[in-house]
Amino acid sequence: MAVSVSFRTYLLEQLGQVRPVTCRPMFGGLCFFAEGRAFALVAGDTLYFKVDDSNRPDFVAVGMGPFLPFGEPEKPMQYYQLPEEVLEDPDQLGPWMAKAIAVAAKAAKPKAKAKPKAKAAAKPKAPRK
Repeated sequence: MAVSVSFRTYLLEQLGQVRPVTCRPMFGGLCFFAEGRAFALVAGDTLYFKVDDSNRPDFVAVGMGPFLPFGEPEKPMQYYQLPEEVLEDPDQLGPWMAKAIAVAAKAAKPKAKAKPKAKAAAKPKAPRK
């Protein structure tokens, strides 16, 4: 799923109009970062944004589907294809990016650990003689 240099350059320009982004190769494609969070990926010259229940309906409403790296619909990744018209308009792109970055930030927060159980009180030891 190689990504063309021209598409990579185009994405950096478009996304960079909204906020600073970086990208790096990952798993044969590209991963895009903003504010230190992986919020988008590219495979085969298709851009996907990070989703969860808060923003997935936006993608579904415009007919976009999930990234299926293994081609199995029952195993989608939590990234959905971004509509091309959104990518071409920085005013539309801003809110979509903001939501994807928020989802990535939420996903990156460590889960709260269970509180450790209190140790049972030890029996007092008999004094030594």
